[in-house]
Amino acid sequence: MFKIAHALALAVAIGLPVASQAETVSVTHGGDTYVAGEQLNETVDAKADAFLAGRTIEARGRVDGDLHVSGFDLSISTDTDNDLYAAGATIVVRGNVAEDLTAAGFSIRTEKTSVTQGNVRLFGNSVTVDGPIEGALMVTARDVILNAPIQGDVRITAGTLTFGPDGKIDGTLTYSTKERIAVPERVAPKDRVVYEPLTASRLAENLDAIGKELPGLPTFASMLAGFLISLFFFLVLGALMLGFMPKRLATLRRSIAKAPGQSILLGVIGLSILFGMILVTALTVVGLPFVPILILSIVVVWTLGYALGAYGVAMRVWSGFGGADDPSNVTRLMVFAAAITAIALLNYIPFVGWVANYTLVLLGVGAMTRALFLWLAGNPDVVFNVDLKADNT
Repeated sequence: MFKIAHALALAVAIGLPVASQAETVSVTHGGDTYVAGEQLNETVDAKADAFLAGRTIEARGRVDGDLHVSGFDLSISTDTDNDLYAAGATIVVRGNVAEDLTAAGFSIRTEKTSVTQGNVRLFGNSVTVDGPIEGALMVTARDVILNAPIQGDVRITAGTLTFGPDGKIDGTLTYSTKERIAVPERVAPKDRVVYEPLTASRLAENLDAIGKELPGLPTFASMLAGFLISLFFFLVLGALMLGFMPKRLATLRRSIAKAPGQSILLGVIGLSILFGMILVTALTVVGLPFVPILILSIVVVWTLGYALGAYGVAMRVWSGFGGADDPSNVTRLMVFAAAITAIALLNYIPFVGWVANYTLVLLGVGAMTRALFLWLAGNPDVVFNVDLKADNT
């Protein structure tokens, strides 16, 4: 539920090449720090934002910007000057957070040593709050234990809610459970306790409130900037393909126009092979270090397939409206840019945008799969007819 940029940055960290299970890869770019590996035991010293990704993470040190942590078993003792975002199965927060804390996982605990000066949002199965919070608290979980002083308002949606000896709320407590519970006076007096029965409509309202508390959607300027960056990327990619492999690109594009149904079917087969390779490689155990490489390969093939599918459909539409079948490269790029823009606008139509994008991916991947199959089959010099007689026609 974090910003798209956060997810992409973590994906980049996960996709860093790994030579062995024990190797840790660290990259600093633009002042930000990216660290990836299967087992991380890091003392972080980041002057800007930091991104950690791994199966097991033990993080210490200090981050002057935002800290983003993703993995399975997370222990975060890092002091963060801005926001902390964490996603994993087991999350334990021990460090101080100068602004907001947002975490999602199966089991989440904030230790007594962790002081959050801003707001805290926790979403999981089992949530224990032992760390003091100077802002507001929002929790959605099955089991919640509140055992810390909270200076702001508290909103909790849970199956069970219990209070520890250190639990104290200075603001208003709003809780939703199946049945009303007795809130101790030491936690919050009755005039500052609001009970809202846990119903489907109440849960929907709570989820809507969560969406408002979490990092907001990008503004129009951010969306426009993101689109322009994406458009520039695809235009550069198209220019490189037209410059280095124009004949192969033309062959792939014509194969899409000639048999679109077959291309979609081959696209399904190609993607199935790639995704299946992840499971097969992981089952070998020794192939586990190559799983990130396979994931990165899927991202690359998906991107190339999308670009090829968009280009093939755009050129087919261009030809259908009377355009030249072999225009200049500048015209090709302009047609391609128009196609990317049109597809971006389709994304604002629910369901239709996803179907259009996925269809383009299947068309492009299908064309590449067909070319790969033909290359693997080879091109025999002598073609035999059904009677196994040489046919030189």
